[in-house]
Amino acid sequence: MAGEDLQVVPIRHWGRWVVGALILGLLAALGFALADARILYEDVPGFFTHEIMISGLVNTVVLAVCAQAGAVVLGVVLALLRRSPNPVARWFAWGYIWLFRGLPVLLQILLWFNLALVFEFISVPVPFTDAFLLHEPTNVLITAFVAALLGLGLNESAYMAEIVRAGLNSVDPGQIEAAKAIGMTPGKTFRRVVLPQAMRVIIPPTGNNFINMLKGTSMASVIGFLELIHAANRISSGNLEIMETLIAAALWYLIVVSVANVGQYYLERAYGKGVR
Repeated sequence: MAGEDLQVVPIRHWGRWVVGALILGLLAALGFALADARILYEDVPGFFTHEIMISGLVNTVVLAVCAQAGAVVLGVVLALLRRSPNPVARWFAWGYIWLFRGLPVLLQILLWFNLALVFEFISVPVPFTDAFLLHEPTNVLITAFVAALLGLGLNESAYMAEIVRAGLNSVDPGQIEAAKAIGMTPGKTFRRVVLPQAMRVIIPPTGNNFINMLKGTSMASVIGFLELIHAANRISSGNLEIMETLIAAALWYLIVVSVANVGQYYLERAYGKGVR
């Protein structure tokens, strides 16, 4: 009737309740399954802080940081070559990216590790003399760490080149012209105008790639490099507690990746000040 207040009836989203209950049910079932599993959870803390596990953790982080740092530097150089007016430089950069993106990382690691089968010595001669700056057996120079570093770093540099190129291309050309108009040198224009804006585009995928790099170091276990997976296997080979040691390694991976996520967040926040 006229003048009566209309009662507001909230919409009931039954689908949300059903989906929520289903998810909680699945999580509860998973929890009960893990509780009844034949896993000695009380042994996991001991493996988590085991000396070999800590050594594997340090090696994992060092390898990932070194490989990513080298990849970033080389990726910047390749990105600039891709943008060069020199056709030889452009084609070289394109061929490099095509090659290292086209080969699996594990294959690249194995190729570097077995380089001594092709070149017995690595030599750097002094021009116009019989002396050598470097003349060492390949299997001495290409250790497991070096092979993993080259395999991971060179592969990542190809991806970094495309990430950096995309970041540089995202900067409005008009700003570069304006910088030139006020007398900035090309180097200063790159440092003050182009790079700060390009970093907003470069940092997110670079952070994702670094996280993948942290996990990708596990492939170095196939050549005997002591990282987290290899450390877990060495510990479990003596006590046969395979799942327990793998869980300890998994926890370390989650911790390291979480720290990397925090670092990426603050980097994005620092370079996104202008946008905010």
